[in-house]
Amino acid sequence: MYPFRGIIFDVDPTFNHTEEWWEAIPEDQRPRKDQPFYHLFAENAETEYVAYVSEQNLLPDESGEPLRHSQIDETFEEDDDGALRSRDQILH
Repeated sequence: MYPFRGIIFDVDPTFNHTEEWWEAIPEDQRPRKDQPFYHLFAENAETEYVAYVSEQNLLPDESGEPLRHSQIDETFEEDDDGALRSRDQILH
C-alpha cells in the first residue's frame, strides 16, 4: 500500500507518538495502537526520510537492493559476516 523501503533503527512496543500525528492519519487507515511501531530510515523513489510505521504496515524487503538513505552509514556499519550492526554496539 505504501511504496517505501527502509531499515529499522528503533522500536516502540506500542504506539508512542503524539495524538496530533495519530489524528492526521485518515480514520479508515489508522493502525491499532497496541502493536509495535518502528522507527525507520526510509526511502521511496523520490526522497529519503525518517518514518514511524506500525508493524502491520511492514513486510520484509527481499529485493537484495542496497538502501541509499544517508543516515544508514552514520548509524550502522557492516560486520565481518556482512550484517549491519549499530555502530555503538560493535566492539573494537
